[in-house]
Amino acid sequence: MMNHIRNVICFKKKSRQETDPYSHSKHGDLVLFEIPEGFCKVEQYWINEPYVYIYILTKIQTKETLYYVGEPGLSSFERMLLEKINVNLQDILTEEEALYKDRQKKEKLEEHAIELLYQYSNSLEEQTVYKILYYLNRNFLGYEKIDALLKDPMIEDISCDGVNIPIFLYHRKYGNIKTNIQFDEIDLNSFVIKLCQKGRKHISFGSPLVNATLPDGSRIQATLGHDVTTRGSSFTIRRFKEVPLTPIDLINFNTVSVEQMAYLWLAVENNKSLLIAGGTASGKTSTLNSISLFIPPASKVVTIEDTRELTLYHDNWIAGVTREPFAKGESEINMFDLLISALRQRPEYIIVGEVRGSEARTLFQAMSTGHTTYSTIHAGDIQDVINRLENEPINVPHAMLKALDIITVQIQITIKGKKSRRCQQLVEITGLDPRTGNIRINDMFKWNPQDDCFEKGGESYVMNNIMHEKGWSMDQLLAEIDNRKAVLRYMVKNNIRDYKSFANIIQAYYIDPKDVMAKLEMA
Repeated sequence: MMNHIRNVICFKKKSRQETDPYSHSKHGDLVLFEIPEGFCKVEQYWINEPYVYIYILTKIQTKETLYYVGEPGLSSFERMLLEKINVNLQDILTEEEALYKDRQKKEKLEEHAIELLYQYSNSLEEQTVYKILYYLNRNFLGYEKIDALLKDPMIEDISCDGVNIPIFLYHRKYGNIKTNIQFDEIDLNSFVIKLCQKGRKHISFGSPLVNATLPDGSRIQATLGHDVTTRGSSFTIRRFKEVPLTPIDLINFNTVSVEQMAYLWLAVENNKSLLIAGGTASGKTSTLNSISLFIPPASKVVTIEDTRELTLYHDNWIAGVTREPFAKGESEINMFDLLISALRQRPEYIIVGEVRGSEARTLFQAMSTGHTTYSTIHAGDIQDVINRLENEPINVPHAMLKALDIITVQIQITIKGKKSRRCQQLVEITGLDPRTGNIRINDMFKWNPQDDCFEKGGESYVMNNIMHEKGWSMDQLLAEIDNRKAVLRYMVKNNIRDYKSFANIIQAYYIDPKDVMAKLEMA
């Protein structure tokens, strides 16, 4: 932004004195901040230098932590100027919106703004220009007051609970934390409407509840007015990771062990169906997304979700998202519709973001007819999974459950004062008991909370099944598992955790495992 602003300012002022590039030594700080009385500073870092600085503060008396967003301060004259330009730009940018791409919109915004600035005043300080352009970019192209929050990679969730209530965050380092940002009623209603529009959804007082996906992939749940949420309009944003977690991240976090991940790698490669269970924020979708990297590169994959969360790096991938009717008379496209459509597309892998209703029966029918399927479900343990699947509103026939191969249960817990995620249990479905008709399960891995480690059970039904399908001996099976553990340990040791490098190594192993193992031995 700096270079473009500089060029435009110099162009507009070519008959006046040339404008120098912004520098801290010449123009001073844009963000001025004094620690409030009764607080002490814990940490500070830039989000958008030199415009946005984040301060982590602690209240000395209560030890409460505060997330403070520092932005350029405006004088009364600068505030008045910003309001004037803001009004005048509304009509100009609305007319031009369809003509330009995002980068061009940014350039046009700055050009129009500078033109207006020098119509209002011939003697503006350069610092004033930079401040006003920052706020115009933030408000027109960004997310207004919460723009900095959506740019901070340390934030997982953003929650606005109502009118004149501070926004709360979930910070990866500090957990739940209060901010210095809040909205009055008029601004909050306007912002919620704008937020939903960015997610291509309509919200109104007649239809005050919306689930949507923002352009960066983050999930938003919003309400408008006091009818549904009595403290006023609200929104919750669950941040989307631009760079998704890989199996190496899950191993580093101790969410799973190397042995578990090698097991899942072999299971995914050999088309074993999997269901990931857990409570809210237990990391179900992150695990689902990460193990999808084990799907062979050329396989055809179809994903089905209510709101887009999954990110696959396969060329042969169809990403399906449900659609609510935009207007009266338009048809809804739900997960059941997308799943029926997916079955006609001859996929090798079907991934459903979360099963909640009738689509689960079709998913299990797909499993029964040989399709490999992965999904998540809200449940606290294995018995909860079975109960949810067999009862309203899902109602999967009891006999169909044997088509599922593996169930994992994830939990979120606090370890040494830090919230962590663990794969509490991994079980195999081995069929139905002929006498009782009950589902038979085989415990493969369990998390031991005392030692924070994973304990392996007995013989694996799934691995033995793969061994017979492949025509391997037991020694060959054990060698394959050991090879995969060696590859994963190599990536952990060398911190190879970005998805591209990870996917390249997995693909190389599929093409020529002997060559990969030989290179590991030489490394």
